[in-house]
Amino acid sequence: MRHLLPLPALLLLGSALPVAAEAPPPEVARIEVLPGWRTEAGHHMAAIRLTLAPGWKTYWRAPGAAGLVPILDFSGSTGVASAEPRWPVPSVFEFNGLRSIGYEDAVTIPIDLALTGGPARLAGEVEIGVCNEICMPVRLSFSADLPEEGRRDPAIAAALVDQPMTGQEADAHATCAVAPDSDGVALTVHLAMPPLGPDEAVVIESGDPDLWVSEPASKRTGDTLVATAKAQSRDGGPLALDRSDLRITVLGEGKAVDIHGCQAG
Repeated sequence: MRHLLPLPALLLLGSALPVAAEAPPPEVARIEVLPGWRTEAGHHMAAIRLTLAPGWKTYWRAPGAAGLVPILDFSGSTGVASAEPRWPVPSVFEFNGLRSIGYEDAVTIPIDLALTGGPARLAGEVEIGVCNEICMPVRLSFSADLPEEGRRDPAIAAALVDQPMTGQEADAHATCAVAPDSDGVALTVHLAMPPLGPDEAVVIESGDPDLWVSEPASKRTGDTLVATAKAQSRDGGPLALDRSDLRITVLGEGKAVDIHGCQAG
């Protein structure tokens, strides 16, 4: 079952430290709402499209050590009960020797909306990091009425096609081993899955906002990809790691596999 985010809560995903910078150049980033259409399931499929100045990048939901966490705030909406962003497959970048994950030039992010009935309007703000030679946070406002019917938008449809494969679609299976560490736990993930390409990157996210997971180191042997990381409590307190709550994404060659949960291994 998909997890839908209640409104007016913010969608806050991942953690990172921005690189401080001066005021953004004009038109470094702009936003528009693609109003979309009503789905057969009774939801509404809309999208927000971020367009950046040439050469600029922005970040995925888990931005990496060199990125800034994107915050999507839909609290200005009416007639909307919950929203689920469908992040397209991102790219992996190196920035000052650190890994970042995101998009270059433009990205369309489909938003799956559950409605309360009657007229609906999608409105709020996004706060994103943008980078070129400098990095900075940018806040953008958006609003648009959602048509009661609407036509299927090719740009939204293309972004929906450009989604990570599920573990089942990729024939991928994850097992996780946990061992005590000096200030947390050492996490070892074995991913049984075919290679996505010569350069694969692994991202491990926890559904617990109080838990921090480091950038994994990974290596592949045949059809097994092994990723090792450290998990710590953000406040330094006791740590309880729920394997079923982990989200493991493998990125490579413009493709991705999104695995929810792992078994003890």
